[in-house]
Amino acid sequence: MENAINMDTTKFVGEKIKILREEESISVEQLAQRSSLTIEQIERIENNIDIPSLAPLIKIARVLGVRLGTLLDDQDEAGPVVCRSQEAKETISFSNNAIQSRRHMEYRALSKSKADRHMEPFMIDVAPTKDSDFILSSHEGEEFIMVMEGIMEISYGNTTYMLEEGDSIYYDSIVPHHVHAFEGQAAKILAVIYTPV
Repeated sequence: MENAINMDTTKFVGEKIKILREEESISVEQLAQRSSLTIEQIERIENNIDIPSLAPLIKIARVLGVRLGTLLDDQDEAGPVVCRSQEAKETISFSNNAIQSRRHMEYRALSKSKADRHMEPFMIDVAPTKDSDFILSSHEGEEFIMVMEGIMEISYGNTTYMLEEGDSIYYDSIVPHHVHAFEGQAAKILAVIYTPV
């Protein structure tokens, strides 16, 4: 399936956003305006048609006054959370009709059940793609990326960085950026995203 982890998780994210929005007495129109998304995008997300890419999801979380993980979690653990390799198989394929270029990335959350965390670590499998028209996006916070396999290209402002296996980059997410594999080849990265609430 191109636009979801699976039906349960898609439903979970959409329902969670709707519940949190209603608890804060925020209308769909207000959420769209404050997050710089369209009303149609919010409705598609809440109706479990789309899971947005990370940038819109982070903007929605900020408007709702919650951390990004709140939208992705189905349970909270106060103590340390160990993620065994076999437990990190479930993937999230973020997509959005307005943002086509994220459909080639599958995210494996590495800390899903950790309560009150400030970082979101993901192992990301980058599938081969013919996409070349990348749309840069920005959001509050910071990101750390380490290339595990392949070669990645990071567009950051007006600069492009090439990262090979073992290379890493740490940057402020407020600067418009896009992460993609070099020449559309398959790759794997470890990404840690920090977003202030």
